[in-house]
Amino acid sequence: QVQLVESGVGSVQAGVTLRLSCAATGYYVIRCMAWFRQAPGKEREGVAFNDNQGWIRYADFVKGRFTLSKDNAKNTVYLQMNSLKSEDTAMYYCAADRRWSCPAEVYDYDYWGQGTQVTVSS
Repeated sequence: QVQLVESGVGSVQAGVTLRLSCAATGYYVIRCMAWFRQAPGKEREGVAFNDNQGWIRYADFVKGRFTLSKDNAKNTVYLQMNSLKSEDTAMYYCAADRRWSCPAEVYDYDYWGQGTQVTVSS
């Protein structure tokens, strides 16, 4: 069973940088890791995706500000968030899947972390 453990809870001012991490443990075959977020009253949305072939994709609303990286030795994926805005306030979730390419839909993911809150005040 796979477990995804996020860290990096933050309450920050707009404009600063915050890094989230997600460590995968357990026996697993994971080919895709991704970050999603969900703001109050809104649907969960994809932020960044990293599939097994090394492709990294970003949602338009974070391009140029957020960077996904991965440490294979630690089975950990990171999300560095620069120039944070108040509209980035949300619960951020790490997700993983066994598919070769990252699914676009939330319901297609096999595993989810518990979520970590990011609050950006202006």
